[in-house]
Amino acid sequence: MVFQDNVLKEYLKNVYFITGTPCGGKTTVSRALAKKHGFVVYDIDEQFPAHQKIADAEFQPSMTKEFKNADEFFGRSVEEYTNWLIDNSREQLDFVLLDLIRLSQDQIVLCDCHLTVEEAEKITDISRVVFLIKDPANLVEDYCNRPDHQDFSDYINSSTNVENAKTICNKTLQIINTENCDKIKNSHYFWLERNKDSTVDETVYKVEQHFQW
Repeated sequence: MVFQDNVLKEYLKNVYFITGTPCGGKTTVSRALAKKHGFVVYDIDEQFPAHQKIADAEFQPSMTKEFKNADEFFGRSVEEYTNWLIDNSREQLDFVLLDLIRLSQDQIVLCDCHLTVEEAEKITDISRVVFLIKDPANLVEDYCNRPDHQDFSDYINSSTNVENAKTICNKTLQIINTENCDKIKNSHYFWLERNKDSTVDETVYKVEQHFQW
């Protein structure tokens, strides 16, 4: 079943999307806003295991693909890894949208996610989305150093050749997110780029201004 864009936008009118690239500040800003305004945060990465359990190999082949270990996972080519990550996000989006419709009927929900510009155009109004981005170079180290991503850090460090695994992962993330950043910066969407001088309070304030809170 395919829902038309206008239907999705109507049923998601209480959802505000805080999206962008890895390490752009999405999770930190979402939680700061939720705490300040009493909103609910929906983190799609946290929901992935639950979605994976009900996924079907026929319809969600990337989500249901199994790997024996980190060597097999990171032993793929950059092209294979790139396509798998993109397909994973696309397949999970159906689960995410249905969850958001259910959760947001009588409350504001902040969705911490990683939409593309094309996906955002289909599911929400420009006034309800902000892109938080970061230079996509060397994202793996930043990602692994975060306390909430310790599982990923442990997994990549279990590889026989850790440096090679990090290189493959970095190249993959750079390819995906360089293209995404270019599209975001050239779009009509509101975006903020994280740098060494960025602060949480400043970013939260700018997002609040955009959402008119």
